Formats: sequence, structure tokens, C-alpha cells
Amino acid sequence: MAEKTNLKTLRHSCEHLLTQALLNLWPKKILIAMGPATKDGFYADFETLGGLTISSEDFPKIEAEMHRIVKQKLSFTKKLINIDNARKLFSNNPYKQEWLDEIEQKGEAVSVYYTGKNFADLCRGPHVTNTGKLKYFKLLSVAGAYWRGSEKNKMLTRIYGTCFPTKKRLDNYLKMREEAGKRDHRRLGKELELFLIDKTVGPGLILWQPKGAMLRKIIMDFALNTYLEQGYQPVSTPHIANIKLWKESGHWNFYRDSMFAPFKVENQKYSLKPMNCPFHIKIYKHKIHSYRDLPIRYTEMGTVYRFEKSGVLHGLTRVRGFTQDDAHIICRRDQLKEEIDRALKLTRYILGAFGFEKFNVVLSTRDTKLSNKFIGGTQDWQLAEKYLRLALRKAGFENIKVDEGGAAFYGPKIDIVVNDAIGREWQLSTIQLDFNLPTRFKMEYTDQQGKQQQPFMIHRALLGSLERFIGILIEHYGGAFPPWLAPVQATVLPITTKENPFAVKLARQLAAAKIRFEVNAGNQTLNYRLRQAETQKIPYMLIVGAREAKQNKAVLRRRGNKKQETLSIPLLIKAIGKEIAKKKLL
Repeated sequence: MAEKTNLKTLRHSCEHLLTQALLNLWPKKILIAMGPATKDGFYADFETLGGLTISSEDFPKIEAEMHRIVKQKLSFTKKLINIDNARKLFSNNPYKQEWLDEIEQKGEAVSVYYTGKNFADLCRGPHVTNTGKLKYFKLLSVAGAYWRGSEKNKMLTRIYGTCFPTKKRLDNYLKMREEAGKRDHRRLGKELELFLIDKTVGPGLILWQPKGAMLRKIIMDFALNTYLEQGYQPVSTPHIANIKLWKESGHWNFYRDSMFAPFKVENQKYSLKPMNCPFHIKIYKHKIHSYRDLPIRYTEMGTVYRFEKSGVLHGLTRVRGFTQDDAHIICRRDQLKEEIDRALKLTRYILGAFGFEKFNVVLSTRDTKLSNKFIGGTQDWQLAEKYLRLALRKAGFENIKVDEGGAAFYGPKIDIVVNDAIGREWQLSTIQLDFNLPTRFKMEYTDQQGKQQQPFMIHRALLGSLERFIGILIEHYGGAFPPWLAPVQATVLPITTKENPFAVKLARQLAAAKIRFEVNAGNQTLNYRLRQAETQKIPYMLIVGAREAKQNKAVLRRRGNKKQETLSIPLLIKAIGKEIAKKKLL
């Protein structure tokens, strides 16, 4: 914890270093707005005046000025001043005046940090002792950002940077960032013809191209078939619903800002669904249930729509329309432990099948000192939290962080965070107890004594957003999917046009064996077409010349391996089929 605090302090201090350098270089053309430390570094937002534009080409000049300030070892000094003096100090800066308005309304003291004698900024701190501690930094990118994240406000310039306590850690981060750039799912999605986003269709709305749609189908089929084998029942629900449903569920009051604006149908208001849960509950409630009926496990690959501001949209990982591998488990109290155990075991299997092996877990519980802020009885909370802890141990999860007070008001939850191939963390699976919706919707079952009881309900999404999961998967594998996931598993490459008939015959045999293929019989040279296959990251290249056609054979070459072997077609298909079935990398 201490290291994280120190790193945050270091980066916050480096943001001040950046803003001071900007003002030194362009003293009358920069208005500093704000700039916090972030998980990976820091950023500074500012307005440029007098026609000034700042781009990444200016970074060497800005960094040189930052290094000059570092060498001066200017002290960071905190001063508390009254509101009137603060307004005079920042009299030419409307952004600081807006911050001061809020500080004045709250009746707080004004905290100002000086760097040396000439640069001051509104800040609570803390900071490092002097600028000499900020040697190892790097400016990373520049972008536009609305003031305070609102599209109604002015567009500012934002510079992102990072800072570390040692050169080695900075270098390691920059190498990882370079590797991440090579794996960027937006670039690979375009190169591999997986998906696209069209401005006319709308931001945050994904168009899946044939290869991407195939990848999506493979993932959905595997997950859904696995869930069905585990006793889940498939359901399917509409994309819209009457506003009355969202009022009944509580989403209309608490989630409206993230919902698309309603529209009228026959004088009734409807909205695109942001969640699947209310539909699943309505399916449950369509008939009376006995204790013998439970547990009931509904699952759906349900597409939902959430209004995300355009500034936060990012490729597949932050979109406005996405599909969830949603499930809701409805069970009795005496079934709760087993259902949580089953859900976690299933989570581990699903994530492992896609190649994720390192996990961190966050268990979010309630703060018992603030129990009045949480819905549900104390005994139910204690029982649920106990079973979640036990299930994590039973499933073999080791890196568990307990976030006391971090639970939603309606129930405790488990979040599974995976590490990808280059060590980045991604939050994927969620298992969430809900004491709210069963009460709001008056969910019931009849117990053994004929009395009505309220069931427990568990929300469960293992892949989460399918769009986001695919974006993460693309980056995890760098687009080089294991054979079972590859949209095209094999490409048939006839050396000359004379082998085209044999290539077509081979393609039919591949299709019969359910191996996804393409035939590349273009006019380009074989080497060119081999490079195409490697660029498209196709797992298997099947080369057929006159000799192979005559002997009913093909030359097999695996992705990333120049070694080749000649096999009879039956053996070839058997070998490929066996590797695909293993669900492993080549």
C-alpha cells in the first residue's frame, strides 16, 4: 500500500512539473485547468490561447524544460490561504475560479502548492519534497478532453505522461507500452478484418465483419453450450421494454443517466434495455414455484445498451451496445453455498479455456459500521459473504483482496481480474448477490411447510461484455488466436492454377471435418501468399503442388514455424483436428 501511495504522490508531483514547464515555455498562451495522477501515470488538461496548438512533436522541448526544472531541485511547499487571496492569485484563470467557487461553497480552506517561488497551483497534495525526485518521466500522448468530462464544456488539450522512481521501472513500462501498442485490438481488428466502427452508424456501435462475427460465434457457442451442460436454462428477451419495468426495477431512478432516452410507442414510453435482470425475473414470476423447482439458472447472451459519453468510448472495450453472457441463479438459502461454489468453479474453467491462468480477486463486502446503507438482513449478508470467502478458497484462488465497504448497496460480490500475456490486469468475471430485486419484484417460492419465502438471487457474468472480452482476447494473443478460436483455421495454397481442382477437393474435406478454411489461389507468388497467411495469423498453411495433388497429400506449415511436413490428406486432417480439440496454442 505504501508503494502505491508513493507512486501516486510521485506522479501527482510530476503533473505539477509538466504544468510548470508548459507555463515557462508559453507563459501567456496556457491556462492550466486540472491534472491528477492515474493508475498508469498522470495527465494535465489545459486551454491554449492565441492560436497555439501543442502536439507530440513538442514533447522533446517540453521534456527538456521539465528536466531543467528537475535539476534545480525546487521545493514543493504547501500554503493555506484565504479565499480572497486565492482568487487574486488565480485571477486570470477561469478554471481555477470555478474550483474556488466549489471550495468556498464547502467552506474548506484553500490549499496551494508552490514549486519554488514562482509557480503555484491549487492542490491538496501531498507531493515529493523537491523536483529533483522526478528524474524518470516520459510524456506519452496528447488528446482532446472536455473540461470536467462534459460535452457541454470547452474542449481542452490533454497531455498524458508517466513517472517512476527508477529508470529501470520506467524502461520496463515503456517496453510494455510498446508491446501493448503492437497488440492494440483497434489496429489488429482492422488488419485482421474483425470489426469496424462507422461514424454514420454511430460511435460505440460495433459492426462485426465475417471473421469477427465467426470469432464472436465461436466464443458464444462455447460459453453457452458449457452453461447448458452445467444445468442452465436458455432464455431470450427483447431489446426494449416499457418504462414501467425500469421504474419497477429501480433503474429509472438510479440508472437513468446511463440509459438511452425513451421513445414513444402507442402513447407509452419505452427504452432500450441497459440490463437483462428484470426480464429474467419476469420469466421466473410467470408461474408459482415450489422449493422443489429451485435452483433455477437462467442464461442469455443478451445485448444491452448503455449511454456512454463519447469521450470514454474506446474500441471494443468501452461501447454503447454490447452482449453479456448473463445468468441469474435463483435458489434457496440451503442451496446458496453450492451455487456459489459451482459458479466459481465454472468461472475458473471458462477463463482457463481461453488461456487466462493468472488471477487476482476482489471480494467486495459491506462496512458493518454503515449497515443502514445496505439493503437486506444482517444474517443474509453474513451468510453470503461467508460462502463467497469459502468458495474462493475451494476454487483455489489465492490473490484475494477484501474491499470492506466496497459492496453495492444491494449485495456482496466477487470480481475476477485476469493477467494477460504481457502482465496487464483486466477485470472480467463478476458474481454478485442481490438482496434488492427479489424484494422489489416480490419474488417468492413455496417452502416445505407451504409458506411463501423469498429466494436468493445471484447475478453472474463470466465473460462480462462479449465485445470487451474479445478486445482483451485480441490483445492477449496479439491476434494470433489458438487454432480452436481462429476464424480461419487453415488456408489452402495451390502452387499453380493447375492444382486448383485438387485445392477445391481438399477444401471440401476440410469442411466435412468442420475445419474453417479459405482457398488462396491468387496470381501472386507462393511466398507472397504465405506472408499473407502469416500476416492474417492463420494457424495452418496447406501447400499443394503437382506432386501433392497426384499423391493425395499436402505440405503442412504451422503459423510462426517455417518447418514443413508432407502428410496424406487423411493424416493431415486428423492431425489438425486433434490440435484444434486441445484448445491450446500452436
